[in-house]
Amino acid sequence: MKRPVSSAPDAAAFPYPVLYRSPRLIVIDKPAGLPVHAGPKTGRTLEDAFPLLSLRKDGPWLVHRLDADTSGCVLVALRKQALIQAQAAFQGRQVRKTYWAVVEGHPADHSGENASGEINAPLRRDEQRNGWRMIVDPRGQPARTGWRVLGRDGDRSWLELTLHTGRTHQARAHCAALGCPILGDPVYYPLENRASGNRAVPLQLLSRRLEITVGEEHIDTCAIPPEAMTAFLGRMGYRPSDSTNQKRNSQVSDGV
Repeated sequence: MKRPVSSAPDAAAFPYPVLYRSPRLIVIDKPAGLPVHAGPKTGRTLEDAFPLLSLRKDGPWLVHRLDADTSGCVLVALRKQALIQAQAAFQGRQVRKTYWAVVEGHPADHSGENASGEINAPLRRDEQRNGWRMIVDPRGQPARTGWRVLGRDGDRSWLELTLHTGRTHQARAHCAALGCPILGDPVYYPLENRASGNRAVPLQLLSRRLEITVGEEHIDTCAIPPEAMTAFLGRMGYRPSDSTNQKRNSQVSDGV
């Protein structure tokens, strides 16, 4: 006897953790190393799995981008109206975006694990022979990042970063400008500038928390640090039991 063909997306087949879902929006915990969309040199992307989120002919859509090497919260819209509303919130800076980073060094002129400050430094894309990077330049676009020290381990710090603007590579470029490049960053902290014997590690940057209101829908969700990052954070006082929103819900919208 043939089994009936389901008209719903295959929830079990969706390969990435879902931190939040509704009929209109989904927050995905993107793994490090996975591009969100196709590019000249990309292979598998997050968008490749979108057909498993909805059976509608249009969508889903990425609301915003996240660097391939950065893990954590990515917001996806299942309805066009939700996409428009969510993107308007991003453009209007009505979204709270919090990142965690493991950095080399400690912010200068600040002591103690509760030290905090703000980086207000315009960023501009700079083309170079071996690629491009964002640099601090008065001619660049305004960029502002708040930071707070959550822990320390020797010459490294665990920073909480609040992005008040959404420039490309903002967290990475601003940490480098602070004198504390993110561990594992191949662009702003290349291997030749690291201490001898310090083997390459994945980029230690997590899109930790995303808080946004879309219409009458309020989303406040947190991503869990990946295993490679937890190894560093554990030496700075982090405990997995301290995290919120740890239940990884792999269910998806019914697509109606």
